Amino acid sequence: MPDLLIELFSEEIPARMQARAAADLQKLVTDGVVEAGLTYSGARSFATPRRLALTVHGLTAESPTTREERKGPRVDAPDKAIAGFCKSVGVAREDLEMRDDKKGQVFFAVMTREGRPAAQIVADVLESAIRNFPWPKSMRWGAGDLRWVRPLHGILCILTDEAGAEVVPLDVAGITSGDRTQGHRFMAPDAFSVVSFEDYEAKLKRAHVVLDAEERAEQIWHDATNAAFAQGLDVVEDRGLLTEVAGLVEWPVVLMGQIDEAFRDLPAEVLKTSMKEHQKFFSVRNAAEDGQITHFVTVANRATADDGATILAGNQKVLSARLSDAKFFWENDQRVARAGMAAWLESLENVTFHAKLGSQAERITRIAALAKELAPLVGADAAEAEQAAKFAKADLASEMVYEFPELQGVMGRYYVGMTSVPTSVAAAAEEHYAPLGPSDAVPTAPVSVAVALADKIDMLTGFWAIDEKPTGSKDPFALRRAALGVIRLVLENGLRISLNSRPGPFHFSAEAVGVQQRGDQSAGYADPNDLLSFLHDRLKVYLRDRGIPHDVIDACLAMPNADDLTLLVKRAEALAAFLKTDDGENLIQGFKRANNILTQAETADGVEYSFGPDAKLAETDEERALFAALDREGAAISSAIEAEDFASAMRGMASLRQPIDAFFEAVQVNADSQIVRRNRLNLLHLIRATCLRVADLTRLGG
Repeated sequence: MPDLLIELFSEEIPARMQARAAADLQKLVTDGVVEAGLTYSGARSFATPRRLALTVHGLTAESPTTREERKGPRVDAPDKAIAGFCKSVGVAREDLEMRDDKKGQVFFAVMTREGRPAAQIVADVLESAIRNFPWPKSMRWGAGDLRWVRPLHGILCILTDEAGAEVVPLDVAGITSGDRTQGHRFMAPDAFSVVSFEDYEAKLKRAHVVLDAEERAEQIWHDATNAAFAQGLDVVEDRGLLTEVAGLVEWPVVLMGQIDEAFRDLPAEVLKTSMKEHQKFFSVRNAAEDGQITHFVTVANRATADDGATILAGNQKVLSARLSDAKFFWENDQRVARAGMAAWLESLENVTFHAKLGSQAERITRIAALAKELAPLVGADAAEAEQAAKFAKADLASEMVYEFPELQGVMGRYYVGMTSVPTSVAAAAEEHYAPLGPSDAVPTAPVSVAVALADKIDMLTGFWAIDEKPTGSKDPFALRRAALGVIRLVLENGLRISLNSRPGPFHFSAEAVGVQQRGDQSAGYADPNDLLSFLHDRLKVYLRDRGIPHDVIDACLAMPNADDLTLLVKRAEALAAFLKTDDGENLIQGFKRANNILTQAETADGVEYSFGPDAKLAETDEERALFAALDREGAAISSAIEAEDFASAMRGMASLRQPIDAFFEAVQVNADSQIVRRNRLNLLHLIRATCLRVADLTRLGG
């Protein structure tokens, strides 16, 4: 069984595209050869800035010969139908076979496809993969029609077995395949031939190319942390930057430089962001100086005779220019901040948030009003929450955030902190954006929580009002993220908020949005009920990841106060835990049996059996025991639910399991006596009503 080695050699592939491209190459080739009848034992793909590589182990030498039969139309069918069948199977009419069938003679097509050598199949599959490669962006060059992310220079494609290596013949837009590749652009540019993947990987390393991206990343991190440790420093971990830098070099050489003293008073976030975004530098901090960032690590793509001194000097020169700009922005912004930020807040009146939702200043006004309303519900001071909301987005007009948008909120904390406001107001400027993702921490300071909720609720009600809801995979305004943010803020802070009550956050915000809508449109209002349904859908996803099934949530959503997310989840967690027990599982079956019998009887009789059953009419001990249990536990369950003690309510439900089971084993509901039958049906209604106090169990699946 031969092994396959492919390399597509080109100009530099953007780092952000490399991992996906390597995976795409592997999928296109392996899927293609399998569809053509080959099998393989394993495959692995690689990417460097200048090459995509794929090795496939244990490939079968040729595809098997296959024989397929296809039944066609009757022999006396119209000529047009027979011709269509022949065309579909690729067989001439004279080659069709006539066979007896239940309805007479029919045509059969017998198609024999001869097996093909692996080299032929690989050539076809690889050419198709190259010509149809799913690059996010691609280009043409020269006079050819081939598109690639950057000009493609070479195709290495060989099959290796015990007899040696064989080049798979291939020509794509004038680029012919071979067994040769090149090493590092500067350190080993000469071409060399290879005979296997092991030979290829070893020769590349001798030619100063580390093929494996993970190995390059590990080497960078190892060398960087060792260089920092030698000077008593720490490298600030950034896995995303590490992956990106590993995609920029084929032969990583770590160099560490020093940040000029003139720039060390810049906020750490500014230093880190400027170095990362502009130059792909790692930040290095000095623990002895309160974690101040004093150095940086850059990764060169080559070793030099002066050990990188020239490269480092050039990088430090560019860094100083970048940090000079940042310092200029910082100093200008501080003057505006200390003056109260009035200039920024005024300028936001001319910044459009959305054409149909007004300016950023109008949005801030809405958020401030809602934050003030929410403050008592989250334990915050109303005046502080309103003030925090008014200042929270002021930094959007700052020069620093204009240059580095990812620093919004972070710079707000610094700038608001330069005024005379309470520290809670400054903290809210940064924390009100959170959580941005499922792994982000949720703010817990009451003022921050109030502003964060107001910000996200205004987003939701605003875009609902102008009918810009998420559809399918499209969510351009990140409304699903905003909804998840509301859910996490409420649940993780244990807040008791009726979102859809009137007055309540959804209605308050929807009305504020309607009043401030702009344009020719008449003022519209978000439908709070529709918005609550959207929030419940996101809650289902959130709770599913925590082991609570959708049908359990649906059963709890049908109960009163479903807009109180904390109460809703508390009920759902208790029900989910109950259903995992034997008592819970069996009780649900008993409930469904009672519900089914009762529903069928009510439909057949045209009446509702909802009158109180009379224990005096009970004829069996099991019937009397069920009356007693429902009387006893029904009151206990109601009291527990009123106290929101759902665990106790579930324990009360569990105690009903045995008497309900015993009742159905011993008692025939549809008795001959109509009086007894009606009484027993009314008893089933009591079972149903008692169980439905906990949740709408009819919505449970299974």
